[in-house]
Amino acid sequence: MILKKKIYSIATILPYKESYTSDYASAVSLWVSEYFKRSKFKKNNYIYGNTKPGKYLTKNYINIPLNNLKFRFKSTSNEYTDKLINELNKKKFEIIEIHNRPLVLFKLLSRVKSKFIIYFHNDPISMSGSKTVSERKEILNKVDKLIFISEWVKKRFFKGLEGQSTDTTEIIYHGVEQRKKIKKTNYITYVGKLNYAKGYDLYKDALIKILDNYPDWMGLSIGDESRRKIYIKHKQHKELGFLNHQKTLAILDKSNIAVVPSRWEEPFGRVAMEATSCGCATITSNTGGLSETSNYSINIDKINSQKIYEKIKSLIENKIKRTKIQNLSRKNIKHSISKNTKLIDLMRESIFPKYQLNISRKKLKIINLFNQGQKSNYRLFNISLGKKFTNGFIRNNHDVLEISDRDFLKNNRSLLSFDSNKKQLQKHLIEVFKNYNPDLFFFGHTNNIELSTIDELRSNNKNLIISHWNEDPLMTGLKFSKKNIENIKPYVEIVDHNFITSHSSVLKNKFKNCKFNFFFVPVDKNIECFDVYNLSAKNDIFYAMSHGVNRGVLKGGFEDSRIKFLEKLIKKIPNIKYDFRGFGDKQPIWGNDFNNAIIDCKMGLNLSRGAPTKYYSSNRIASILGNGLLTFIDKKTQLDDFFSNKEVIFYNNIDDLASKIKYYSKNDTLRKKIAKSGQNKYFKLFNESKIAKHIVDISLGNKSNLF
Repeated sequence: MILKKKIYSIATILPYKESYTSDYASAVSLWVSEYFKRSKFKKNNYIYGNTKPGKYLTKNYINIPLNNLKFRFKSTSNEYTDKLINELNKKKFEIIEIHNRPLVLFKLLSRVKSKFIIYFHNDPISMSGSKTVSERKEILNKVDKLIFISEWVKKRFFKGLEGQSTDTTEIIYHGVEQRKKIKKTNYITYVGKLNYAKGYDLYKDALIKILDNYPDWMGLSIGDESRRKIYIKHKQHKELGFLNHQKTLAILDKSNIAVVPSRWEEPFGRVAMEATSCGCATITSNTGGLSETSNYSINIDKINSQKIYEKIKSLIENKIKRTKIQNLSRKNIKHSISKNTKLIDLMRESIFPKYQLNISRKKLKIINLFNQGQKSNYRLFNISLGKKFTNGFIRNNHDVLEISDRDFLKNNRSLLSFDSNKKQLQKHLIEVFKNYNPDLFFFGHTNNIELSTIDELRSNNKNLIISHWNEDPLMTGLKFSKKNIENIKPYVEIVDHNFITSHSSVLKNKFKNCKFNFFFVPVDKNIECFDVYNLSAKNDIFYAMSHGVNRGVLKGGFEDSRIKFLEKLIKKIPNIKYDFRGFGDKQPIWGNDFNNAIIDCKMGLNLSRGAPTKYYSSNRIASILGNGLLTFIDKKTQLDDFFSNKEVIFYNNIDDLASKIKYYSKNDTLRKKIAKSGQNKYFKLFNESKIAKHIVDISLGNKSNLF
């Protein structure tokens, strides 16, 4: 294990239409810009948004231009998100931070590969995408970190989610730095929207009474309101309108008293925090997160104009008290930009393992889930890909824990219902994962893992890599393939990597934005352990169909185009000694009986279901070629990309196949030479250790050198 030290590349996503200019920046933009300037990641941090032209708050801001057409088939927000996705996929950021837009998060999760952090600056229950309990639970399970700007916002998020883990959450407040002391003026200042929700009417009533009684004092209002109904008319009151951030702070520096009388439950209350940092004696309501802004603000429960009046009057008449509050507020700020920036950077680092694996030592903890075949007395051992994967992982120095989902279900069968049984499996998986804490979860050929379980596994270990495999045919037009595709469909988009035994082009039109990685069925000397070319066999050619795989016996009414092909082949060369199993009156063959049949044949036919498909072959190719039988393969599989005609025999059609079987049945010396060469080539290219390394390399995001 080695300590991981890295400067991560980060994309910060602002809400659509969030102004990132010096003149019109709102709270979210101020947050982003202030923490950006001090972050150790700032050289690798790009901020994306859509705003009107102006002087941007920081460097590394990228404006996303939009068409802004009056008539459009797509909403502007969707256009913004789609363009973001294109940009993010080009630059491949390691961390993507989304501010205040759960819907954007959900769209990016399925289309962009990265670690995700979401920041909530407002009440989550009021936002599209996080209004419902199920939406918030999904966010909790799918992101790497959730950041709230106050304890109040966090409590709102977890409403209805009591008991859920909060390990991935942090509270990081807006911050300020200590400001220079400036001589105070008898200003009573209000900053914010001039409306009822912000309590501007309460401020108005209290201020007019104060100004009538204290002619040496002056009231100031900073802000605007598009649908304004409240006006303060007094000779000692002045409206300054909307001012940019720096001008607002300059006024607060001079002000003796600030008032933040919100009725609305403020998610935090940046104005209150800034007023106290500027040395104002600050009066606030006690709604939302306002009480979290400072240790020295004057909070009023159930605020009204009379209480505001009394607090202002007390501060005016008691200068010693007022000055003490001002000095304490300015000197002892509660939330520091510098300290909070360090917290943010530490939080960013924490979503990656503190230690990364030293790949040169090849040490991973892997859970390998597959059907071990306990319920069928291990008769599938000869064709067990799962066992080969385990052997390969172990021989590459990884640690492996095997789980057999189907055997668990059988061994824990419930008399009540299968659903109850399946729930036990989900609980079992979650507990095993907690105890073992794997780096890689590798599974295939199952539909017993619920998607909610995968979400739970990820929530417990954000660094967990999940890879999924399938060896069955996936080509178009084959009834069996359609069923197989439906079986893998639920998992394809939620896992990190998909591995299939056909060229990825077979699924190019089936799944969008999903990459499929080809792997060749491996051979394993512990399983493919015979050198048949050295033996004296009594039969010419071997072929076994396995459509009785589950029952171990033939199923009634089974139709398969391969049967007609094989029957025609027998008629064309009737003098050949065939050992064909799994159709007609020949039952499927398993276990050691399978081995005995193989070693008693000179040659084997690699014939799969459906039309030949690029690179597709089942475990059959490993069984026959890997055990040293001369192997016949349809040329349309394009496996001649890996093997030459000096290693396997490629045929063009049934007549060509018949002719070549007849020829090599009579030429033992050449047959043995080609069979041995084919076996050697197979073990050189695609043994269990190489395939396991290929899978691990791809799963870790590294380039595989196998193909």
